[in-house]
Amino acid sequence: MKLVTQVRLLPTPERAAALEETLRSCNEAATWASRVAFERDVKRNFPLRGLVHAETKARWGLGARAAQHVIKKTCDAYTVLRANLNAGNLGRPGSERHRKAAEKPIVFRPEGAQPYDDRMLSWQIEERRVSIWTVAGRLKDVAIAAGSDQLTVLGLYRRGESDLVRRDGMWFPTPPARSPKPSRTPTRWTSWASTWAS
Repeated sequence: MKLVTQVRLLPTPERAAALEETLRSCNEAATWASRVAFERDVKRNFPLRGLVHAETKARWGLGARAAQHVIKKTCDAYTVLRANLNAGNLGRPGSERHRKAAEKPIVFRPEGAQPYDDRMLSWQIEERRVSIWTVAGRLKDVAIAAGSDQLTVLGLYRRGESDLVRRDGMWFPTPPARSPKPSRTPTRWTSWASTWAS
């Protein structure tokens, strides 16, 4: 059973500015990569990486891991778009809505969520701290706010990438956790839907 725990980062104003610049840079890079993917009709991760990885790092100051996540995020967005078009969720082929969705590149919101793997975001759960990569350098010892139940889940079951989300001026890394067996009682964890693209 997959859980997404709600944890809040408590950065200083200077560190919050670095996080904000990081989301903006990653999403600008994703919008550019999306345009390349659309114009060249290359929407799979590995082929697109060959076209845009180096420039994504150079133009936006992204590390190699961040650039890879930007490219994967772009490809994932096109996969979701294609599935919605095929399912008829965006109108029938030929309709204005379908055409608008299919005939232009995906654009990412400046504050859209950004994936982080364990190399980019490391957890010191007992200390209630994280270390997180930004375009301004790595931020160490960033305080987190979470309940003891949430910290227990993180310590025992956290697996995979976290999305960094900014919502109402607050910062939330959304670390997924996998329980070893399904729960028979409803969970209290909040699942954050990460809307990357507009």
